[in-house]
Amino acid sequence: MQRAALRPVSFVSMKPLIGITTGREESSQGYPQLKAAEAYVQTIANAGGLPVLIPLGLDEPLLAELTGRLDGLLLTGGGDIHPRHYGGSSEIEVMRVDEDRDRVEFALLRHALRDDLPFLGVCRGLQVVNVALGGSLYVDLATERPEGIEHRYYPDWPREHRAHTVNITPGSLLARTLGASQIQVNSLHHQGVRELAPGLVASAVAPDGLIEGLEVPQSRFGLAVQWHPENLQDDPVMRALFAGLVQAAGGR
Repeated sequence: MQRAALRPVSFVSMKPLIGITTGREESSQGYPQLKAAEAYVQTIANAGGLPVLIPLGLDEPLLAELTGRLDGLLLTGGGDIHPRHYGGSSEIEVMRVDEDRDRVEFALLRHALRDDLPFLGVCRGLQVVNVALGGSLYVDLATERPEGIEHRYYPDWPREHRAHTVNITPGSLLARTLGASQIQVNSLHHQGVRELAPGLVASAVAPDGLIEGLEVPQSRFGLAVQWHPENLQDDPVMRALFAGLVQAAGGR
C-alpha cells in the first residue's frame, strides 16, 4: 500500500492583537456597562490589527496576564482622571471621573512599559501616560490657562472639525510615523498637560504652546496624541498613526 503524500503545512499570518481600553456608563435601566467608540475598533481593524476590548474591574494579576497576551495597546479617550493623582485643584469641576478606569489604565501602561509593548494614547490616553509617569494636568484649560486658544470644540462642532494646527518635532517618532511637520487636528478636550512627566518627550504642540503629542524615547513605539485621529480616518496622515501601532505590534 502506498502512503499518501504529505501535504505542505500552511502557516497563516496572525494579525497583531491590539487591546483597546473601555469606559463605563450607566444603562437606561441603571446598570453599569462598558463602552468603547466603534471608531477605535474600526481603525485598528482597517490597519491590519485584531482589536479586542479590555474590560474594567479586573484585578492586578489578571491585568498583568492580559497585557502579556497582547501585541499592542490603545489607550482611548474618555472622562477625566481624578485630580488627586496629579495634585490638581479639587475646586474645579471635572467630568465623568472613574477611579477604577484610572487604576486599570495606569496598570496597563505600567505593564506595557515593562514589556516594551507598543502603545498609542488618544486624548485621555495621552493624559494617562503623562500622569502615570509623574506629570500633571490643567484640570480645566479655560479656567487655569485662559490665555490659550479654544481646545474644546465638541459638542458645538462635529468631532471631525479641524480646529487648529499642530507643529510636530522633526525627527520624532510622531514625525516619522505621520510623515508630516504640521497638521490640522480636531480638538475635543478641556484638560491638557501642565508639567511633562520625567522621561517623556513632547513631540507636538498647539499654536498656544500646549503639548499635543508626547512619546517615550526608550520605547519601541510609545506614542500619545491629544486630538482624536480615529474621527479623521479620511486622512491618510491620521490613518498612519494606527498603522504605525499595528506595524510595531506585528514586529514583536
